[in-house]
Amino acid sequence: MKILVTGAAGYIGAILVPALLKESHCIIAVDNFMYNQTPLLDCCNNKNLEIIRGDARDKSLIAKLIKEVDVILPLACLTGSPLCKKDPTTARSVVLDAIKMINDLRSKEQIIIFPTTNSGYGIGEKDKYCTEEALLKPISLYGKLKVEAENVILNSPNSITLRLATVFGISPRMRLDLLVNDFTYRALNDKYIVLFEAGFKRNYIHVRDVAKVFLHCLNNFEQMKNEPYNVGLSDANLSKMELAEKIKNQIPELFLVESDISEDPDKRDYVISNEKIEKTGFKPQISLEEGIAELIKGYQVIKNNKFSNV
Repeated sequence: MKILVTGAAGYIGAILVPALLKESHCIIAVDNFMYNQTPLLDCCNNKNLEIIRGDARDKSLIAKLIKEVDVILPLACLTGSPLCKKDPTTARSVVLDAIKMINDLRSKEQIIIFPTTNSGYGIGEKDKYCTEEALLKPISLYGKLKVEAENVILNSPNSITLRLATVFGISPRMRLDLLVNDFTYRALNDKYIVLFEAGFKRNYIHVRDVAKVFLHCLNNFEQMKNEPYNVGLSDANLSKMELAEKIKNQIPELFLVESDISEDPDKRDYVISNEKIEKTGFKPQISLEEGIAELIKGYQVIKNNKFSNV
């Protein structure tokens, strides 16, 4: 198929685009390369890839490109609560308005698969798993915009939304501001982590498994369409302390301390059920432990914190 990917050089896109090319899809990759990194360079020899330096909010550009494709994967995003809080106007234009525009421009026959976030669940009920039927109660601006954008997509035909768990792992467009990536980096370089509200729980998923779930959706679209799906590791509904302990298992010199002198600005606290997507045949392949080992190796290369969104 011919596929338009916006935000194609981002943390997920830098993994997903090569995976799509490997499956012989033709890709139009749009990105503004705002983080000044160099993902997708290793794909430039592929004749099925077209790279366009452009803005996902550029209506004339997107309107022209969208006519050429069978599938749209709108990844372009100001990702994360801190970044959206820092620049709420731009956040709304990228996270929500651009998605509305893309959805208005596409035909009813064109497939759209939209990555959202399970942070939309906000604060869940204690020990009760959030299924796709659970009430969405986003806390942050990022979560609220993503939930609104998801509603736009799901109210249109030929759509799938993926409520991604907190993503981790090495990507050519690396991010250190994701929780597993951040904790592992601190463990290696600072040898200690101060935990605020250490009992707050969330779910996790490796970035390569995120790429695989997009491929799974494309290959099973008819049976999956017009539905939202939680996507995470079912054995990784962990508190921040439990996550830190798993990192300590691989970096024994790590010192952990809980503190109540401050609080985590990200108040998310929930456990997630991934049963719905598992019933379609998708199972993540990379464990949290394998991801931590990968990060430890990768951080022999990365030695500063420029690889973050804020």
